[in-house]
Amino acid sequence: MGWFARFRLTLAIDVDCGEELANRQSAHRRDHTRRKADLGGSSASSSTCESDERTLDMYAHRLTPGVLKMTTSLEYSPPKVWSWDKPNGGRFANVNRPISGSTHDKELPIGRHPLQLYSQGTPNGVKVAVMLEELLALGHRGAEYDAWLIRIDRGDQFGSGFAALNPNSKIPALVDKSGPMPIRVFESGAILIYLAEKFGAFLPTGLGARAECLSWLFWQAGSAPYVGGGFGHFYAYAPTKIEYAIDRFAMETKRQLDVLDRRLETNKFIAGSDYTIADIAAWPWYAGLTRGWLYDAAEFLQAQEYKNVARWVDAISERPAVQRGRMVNRVTGEASSQLHERHDASDFETKTQDKLATGR
Repeated sequence: MGWFARFRLTLAIDVDCGEELANRQSAHRRDHTRRKADLGGSSASSSTCESDERTLDMYAHRLTPGVLKMTTSLEYSPPKVWSWDKPNGGRFANVNRPISGSTHDKELPIGRHPLQLYSQGTPNGVKVAVMLEELLALGHRGAEYDAWLIRIDRGDQFGSGFAALNPNSKIPALVDKSGPMPIRVFESGAILIYLAEKFGAFLPTGLGARAECLSWLFWQAGSAPYVGGGFGHFYAYAPTKIEYAIDRFAMETKRQLDVLDRRLETNKFIAGSDYTIADIAAWPWYAGLTRGWLYDAAEFLQAQEYKNVARWVDAISERPAVQRGRMVNRVTGEASSQLHERHDASDFETKTQDKLATGR
C-alpha cells in the first residue's frame, strides 16, 4: 500500500465517544487516587496508574468525534531502500520530486533592462526584489530590471529555460546581460552579494565589518530551511499534523527569533549600525513570522515576545523600496499589493492586479 500502509485511519463517528472517553479518564483518575491512598502512595501503584493514564491519553489523542484522523503506526520502520511511488501529499505534492532537471519545454522571456529577475514573491524572492529597488532608490540606473513571474506552485521552475538557468530549479534566479556575455546568478544570498559588489552598496568594505555582514547573511541562509521546509511545512502544509515535527521546528524557529532578538538588543541593524544585505535577506522571513504573513503563526509562536525584532521589522517596513519590493512577483494578498511582473517603475501605480482587473 506504499505510504498509506504506514498510517492507521481512525474514524470517530459517534458523537458520544468524546464524552465516554472523558468519563473513562475521570473514573480512572478517581480510582488512581483511592488506590494510592490505600497503598500509602507506593511507587508501584504510581507506576501502574501512570502507565494506564498514558494509555488513555494516547487513546484520547487519537479519538476525535466526527473527525477523520491519521496517526502514525508504532510498527512502522523505514525500509532499507526508500522508493518514490506516489506524491507525498501536502500543498506542493504536485511539483515535489526526487530528481532534478526540466519536465517540459518552456523558454524564459527576456526584457529590455540589463537585469532579468525570474522569481515569485516568497521570502527568498522578496530579498532580491527589495535589493533591486533599494539600488534604484540610490540612483543606480544599471539596476533597472524586468521581473518575470515563476509560479512554483504550477511547476514553472521545471521549465527547460529556468532549469538551464538554475540547475536546482529554485527561485530566485538572475541574469545580468549588461556585459559582453550574460552572467547567471542563482541562490538568493549569492544574488545579493553579486549585486552588492557590482554596485558597491549594502555590503561593508572594511575587513571586519564585511565579515560580520557575511556571517549574518549566511546565518540566515542556513537557518531559513528550518523555518520554511521545517516549521512552515509541518505547521501549515503537511497533509497531517504531526506533533513531534511541529514541536521540533517550532522550538528551532523560536530559537532563531531569540538569536535575532538578542543581536538587535544592542544593534540598530543585524550587522551593526548600517543597513546591509544581511537585513535585506532576513527581513522577509522574520517580518513574515512576527506579523503573521508566513503560515499565520504569529500567535502560535508568541512573536510579540521579541520586542527588538519587532522594532527592527517596523523600521525596515517603512522603507519605500522595501514596500515596492514586497509587491514584485507577489501572487497572494490584496490585489492592490500584487505586481505579477515589473518592467518599469510606473508599474507599481498602473499594473497591480486590481488595476488590471478593472482596466484602469
